[in-house]
Amino acid sequence: MITLDRLINVLGGYGVRWQGGSADRQTELRSVVLPETVDGRTVAGDVLLAVGATSVVEALGWARSARAAVVLTRGDLSESVRDAGDVAVVVVDPAMPWSDFAAIVYGLVMEGRETESGRGPTDLFALADSLSDAVGGAVVIEDRTSQVLAFSRGQQDADPARTATILARQAPPELRAVFDAHGVFAHLCASDDPVFVPGAPAVGLTGRSVVAARAGRELLGSVWVASPAPLSDARRQALADGAHTVAVHLLRSRASADLERQVESELVIRLTESPADAEMVASRLGLPPSPLRVIALRAHDDTGTHSALLQVFERATAGFGWSRPSRSALADVTVYTVLAADDAAVARAWVRALIASLPDRVTVQAGISAAATATELNAARTEADECLALQESTAAAEPPAYDESWDDLLLRRLKTAARSGRTPHRGAVVELKNHDATSGTAYVATLRAWLQEQGDPVRTAARLGVHENTVRYRMKRIAELTELHLDDAHKRFAMTIALAVLD
Repeated sequence: MITLDRLINVLGGYGVRWQGGSADRQTELRSVVLPETVDGRTVAGDVLLAVGATSVVEALGWARSARAAVVLTRGDLSESVRDAGDVAVVVVDPAMPWSDFAAIVYGLVMEGRETESGRGPTDLFALADSLSDAVGGAVVIEDRTSQVLAFSRGQQDADPARTATILARQAPPELRAVFDAHGVFAHLCASDDPVFVPGAPAVGLTGRSVVAARAGRELLGSVWVASPAPLSDARRQALADGAHTVAVHLLRSRASADLERQVESELVIRLTESPADAEMVASRLGLPPSPLRVIALRAHDDTGTHSALLQVFERATAGFGWSRPSRSALADVTVYTVLAADDAAVARAWVRALIASLPDRVTVQAGISAAATATELNAARTEADECLALQESTAAAEPPAYDESWDDLLLRRLKTAARSGRTPHRGAVVELKNHDATSGTAYVATLRAWLQEQGDPVRTAARLGVHENTVRYRMKRIAELTELHLDDAHKRFAMTIALAVLD
């Protein structure tokens, strides 16, 4: 069942703004009504669509009569709402037709229970079949990123380009280049009229008629029809009308996806914050009782906004039901993904596939935890955060995994702890560093290599690329210059930390 809080959050993506009212945001919503009277009684419901209201005040009066918890109305955002009381007043974007908006609200409220259970989108394939019959050609429906959402079964005027597009779930680059050369994508952004693209045998294209699927001012997707010649006026009109129906379906699908993402995100955050009921939450998320890993991701692009992170979250949660092997959450500036993976290589492959699905301008950093059970995922999230910070600081080519990079992470912790206090300005290591700076020696590098090779002069010499007698001479000079006490295990350990802090 959808709550008022979740309804307002999801609808915020469609230009809806909360205007006032002190309604309990955890109120469960079960019905949607219009302002009407039947047999002398006002139809009551939880959500009132105030179609035809001339002001927010009038809409609020209708809502009280209908005993609604929330009223959605058009109006001036600057209009004051002082007496809303326990009715939430929400103002709708005037560019969105009421018919489109009603479809979204009905879908969210009436299908809220099914959506939380993992119900999929409206059947766009059936719509593609129906539209194909109306326009007399094979149909492909794409989203606003040109990903294939559905296609008709009919093959009338189908060509190799259509087959390649369906198999790849998007148009091949050479086909997109043809469309771009004809200004198709610019046209889709600016116009609701169908446009014809002539055939291009070099890319297996016999011809296309394409139209935008738009809700208000927002482009939601596009409808492509295989047609070797421009459509007749009647079929052009059928295509334009069909695009409006597609837009309504896409709105409902996106609303369902947004709601699904919110439900999933809340459960993943709960799973990675507390082990108390972790097994139950993991079961609700459909995660298998096998080793799991937490992947922490951050992203940025050249816009300087959070759009890159939102794209990562959208791609990580793409799909309906429980077909995905992962579950994700967006928390502050990080996306956390719980992935069923015993081997770190599986997690890295998942990250690479995610990056490949994003625009080239988006840069992604990631950190991977060690394998964990459901009750250990709170600790795994911390491990993923540390690995993410490690990649951000070192620019490693591959995302580090905790079980492979624990030594580097431990040194980072020790360095951080050492730097949090006053770093000593005197002492053996600092004296060697100063001597190297003034005399051109390499005693610090020699001491570090000697400690790494556990005092073996032969291996130390090989690491430094010098003769072993050179190592023995340098260590003798180091002992003369400072009081290192190299025979003391505690002193050797402290020097290792001090050298790490110098890096």
